[in-house]
Amino acid sequence: MTDAATFLALVVGALDAAAIPYMLAGSFASSHHGAPRTTQDIDLVIDPTWASLDRFLASLSSDQVYVDPDVARDEFRRRGQFNVISGKTMWKVDVIFRKARGFSHEELARRVPAKVLGLQVYVASAEDTVLAKLEWAKLGESERQLRDVRGILDVQGEALDVVYIERWLDELGVRELWNRVRA
Repeated sequence: MTDAATFLALVVGALDAAAIPYMLAGSFASSHHGAPRTTQDIDLVIDPTWASLDRFLASLSSDQVYVDPDVARDEFRRRGQFNVISGKTMWKVDVIFRKARGFSHEELARRVPAKVLGLQVYVASAEDTVLAKLEWAKLGESERQLRDVRGILDVQGEALDVVYIERWLDELGVRELWNRVRA
């Protein structure tokens, strides 16, 4: 297993053991559904309870990873994010709490099982990855995010549920970016 796969297996194993729903998102998801690109971090969206978050944090050994439990708990309250970092490889997982909005609920419910880095994990659907990437493009680093969207469109082709994507464009404020990518 690669360093990234070993680290992802450790974190996902701890999430599974704590019974926390999760999905791989970001560049790993866009690489899975579209054109591959290199990155040094892994984005995981999670939806824990307070108790399951504590179980997850307690299961991570300080000799394997760095995580600040106080920051994680503060970010849980804010629905923000925190990091888990491998002390050996410096791979980083951005652990992102599911936002309290309709799209984010549906996005997590639509996650799909997939094999990534040789591991069986849950990944954001291609359509939800497109929408999330468009939303990130709106916030900055737009060219890289839009390249990821174009890669998904190229690879997925007609298999992509465009009706689903268009349902969320106005609510997420990304219709203009969607039209630009499709032009």
